[in-house]
Amino acid sequence: MGVLDGKKPQKVFQFFEKIAGIPHGSGNVEQISNYLVDFAKERNLKYRQDEKLNVIIWKEGTAGYEESEAVILQGHIDMVAVKTADCEKDMEKEGLDLQVEGDVLSAKGTSLGGDDGIAVAYALSVLDSKDIAHPPIEAVFTVDEEIGLLGATYLDVSDLKGKMLLNMDSEDEGVFTVSCAGGATVECVLPFRTEPISAQIIEIKMDGFAGGHSGVEINKGRANANCALGRVLLNVFQNVGMRIMAVNGGEKDNAIAKISEAAIAVNPEAVEKAKEIIENTFAEIKEEYETTDPNAKIQMNVTEEGLSEALSGPATLAVIISLVNMPNGIQRMNPDIPDMVQTSLNLGMLRTNENTVTLSYAVRSSKESEKHFLVEKLRSLTEIFGGEVKVSGAYPGWEYKADSKLRDIAVKAYETLYGKEPVVEGIHAGLECGLFADKIDGLDAISFGPDMRNVHTTDEILSISSTERTWELLLKILEMLE
Repeated sequence: MGVLDGKKPQKVFQFFEKIAGIPHGSGNVEQISNYLVDFAKERNLKYRQDEKLNVIIWKEGTAGYEESEAVILQGHIDMVAVKTADCEKDMEKEGLDLQVEGDVLSAKGTSLGGDDGIAVAYALSVLDSKDIAHPPIEAVFTVDEEIGLLGATYLDVSDLKGKMLLNMDSEDEGVFTVSCAGGATVECVLPFRTEPISAQIIEIKMDGFAGGHSGVEINKGRANANCALGRVLLNVFQNVGMRIMAVNGGEKDNAIAKISEAAIAVNPEAVEKAKEIIENTFAEIKEEYETTDPNAKIQMNVTEEGLSEALSGPATLAVIISLVNMPNGIQRMNPDIPDMVQTSLNLGMLRTNENTVTLSYAVRSSKESEKHFLVEKLRSLTEIFGGEVKVSGAYPGWEYKADSKLRDIAVKAYETLYGKEPVVEGIHAGLECGLFADKIDGLDAISFGPDMRNVHTTDEILSISSTERTWELLLKILEMLE
């Protein structure tokens, strides 16, 4: 007997348990991809498996739906495979140990893979069924979503006919996601030359800031440590003069910087004044961000006078002006979705290399033209100081569709089942829907799913009752797409 025997929806949980028994961490998807191929062969369903191991399975519409427009069911087959320190499981070779406690499904010592195994289980249950009313189905199973949307980026969609897509990769029941941000990493590289200088060195370290995800938490009003450092350095530069020796901060371009450091060269007679300015400026920042960043703190260390290499005066000014005046944070809110960020950027990393200082930004927007303009804005400002911009990892956004037949049907289906309105929102982060919307002209898409918590961690859980209700919702939507 399986751990999930008797749990409803029975077929969905049977497939989920089968999937959980197959190792399928990102980059290790061949076995589960082949399982999908075997599934299609056993049921005489048309399928395609590409060289990246994405799989598409087709199924004709049921009686009365033969001529209906095809609908795409989509989810990814990889999971974030993590385990506790004392778990001896080899997640490259072994399946998961599922466990149930009341309404909660989890995995012993590992992540669960509900993200996005539940989408795969839903789609397989529809494909396997003989009594579910539905239009023609194009089930798209992508790989390596968790490490950069790689499968969806590669996928050839030329043989897909559907213009409506149900993505089942969301984690809150009763919420329909209808827009997501596209993005890119933008590196602003400022060149510098050094000069010898006899001075004392003040080492500054600012940390304890709250940080957070640069997409979904950019609207929390939290301080960016790299920008705060720029403000401190500007005050010192304007009042006592100094040269930068190095600036470094942040951990990832897509994370709001929690820490930032600098080493600056100051004339000995100005050291005490510089320290006072640094402390006072940080006190202002601390007071302004007391609610969002209560644990922010600063440390300083002063060395003895000596001969050192520091950035030239113009290079020091270029770095400071860039830190202070480059855009950062929310640039525009979405006019169609309340409280939804449409365009933003985050100075996630600051690095001093051999002869350059690099400011690395995560740029996001659900409006492609705004994303492009923001990149060009960074480029023009960087080029003023003789620098260059490098853009990488670009992916498209999914723009809100004012006239959406699929969204209207999904909302009506939810209201019919539960007697209340669902939440319709966008997300300021990347989803596979953005790539499909970019590849399929006129695509009408929504993303939804059952309640999951702590995804990508060993505390990941999936609500069993929410899985059943979301399954009922999926069936109702398919029924109404005649």
